[in-house]
Amino acid sequence: MANHKSAEKRIRQTATRTERNRYYKTRIKNITRSLRESIEQKDLEKAQVAFKIVNKEFHKFVSKGILTKNTAARKVSRLNTALKKLSQSL
Repeated sequence: MANHKSAEKRIRQTATRTERNRYYKTRIKNITRSLRESIEQKDLEKAQVAFKIVNKEFHKFVSKGILTKNTAARKVSRLNTALKKLSQSL
């Protein structure tokens, strides 16, 4: 265990950050999965709504420092490409 006040504080900070990061990581996975599932089910309207949510959330995470700008742009771009393929196939 920690022997210093600063080490105890570090343990508390790490626990808080871990919990927060787990929330964001789960949120990213869930919204991405919902979009991919609607694309696989060929539900264009549901996919478009899900894409708007994904785009908004990813850019919000960039402003919070959870994701880097390029990572968010890459993921959104790939999901947008998949959405465009769906809209062209229908």
